Amino acid sequence: MIVFGTKGYLYQLAILTLVCAQCGNPAAHTLRKRVTKFTLFFVPLFPFSTKYATQCTFCGAEQQVTKEQAEQLRSQADSGRGGQGGQGGLPYGRSQQPPYQRP
Repeated sequence: MIVFGTKGYLYQLAILTLVCAQCGNPAAHTLRKRVTKFTLFFVPLFPFSTKYATQCTFCGAEQQVTKEQAEQLRSQADSGRGGQGGQGGLPYGRSQQPPYQRP
């Protein structure tokens, strides 16, 4: 008996401020990469489908983009952060202020 199937992975590549094509509002959009991999005995072996999309955080509309468009949007997001990428070089949930100290 051979057990095979697929498994999907979703990666958030960047968060951008764009004008939504659906609602027309300037809002944050998430740039996402969806990869579907072939599995054999529940072990992911190789990707056979990769799709890129942006999703408006205001209305929830999703728009498919090509790989080249996704790379261009990601480079715009990275250059907007001073080339640091990610969350501006800070771990998630960390603020830029020093911790409060009692006098």
